[in-house]
Amino acid sequence: MRLVNSLINITSRFNKQNLTGIGLTGLRNFRHFFLVNTHSYSTLTKIDFSKSVPKIKGKMHTKLTTEERGTVLAALLNEGWKVLENRDAIYKEFLFKDFNQAFGFMSRVALLSEKMDHHPEWFNVYNKVQITLSSHDVSGLSGRDVKLANFMEEVVKSIKA
Repeated sequence: MRLVNSLINITSRFNKQNLTGIGLTGLRNFRHFFLVNTHSYSTLTKIDFSKSVPKIKGKMHTKLTTEERGTVLAALLNEGWKVLENRDAIYKEFLFKDFNQAFGFMSRVALLSEKMDHHPEWFNVYNKVQITLSSHDVSGLSGRDVKLANFMEEVVKSIKA
């Protein structure tokens, strides 16, 4: 909760719009709309991420089957994600313009991760963020990993647009 309050304070300090009406209820419902800082701290854009994330019926908390992997991982593999050989996980390294852009990306992902109760393994040095996604509760890839990876791709596109 502290992270959410800190991000609200940072966002509203630099935002020209009035964010008072958003409140925590708005942040809890941000799976449909998520405020994304696109170019600078003074510009916020609404992105509808619910349309860009593929639906996996009933498979959010179960391990993906071989057939499901073929369909839901194809787009991620085209975006540069790799299936790790030594464990049932996917990995990608993101490069940003600078540390602020990398940290902004991580902050946005952290908000959704907290809401999903699904946290990535990640490592950050300056403008580089390395991410490994796997679900410990099912000992492998699940729909939550795919959803989070697709969300990350949308955030990166909004940052670099």
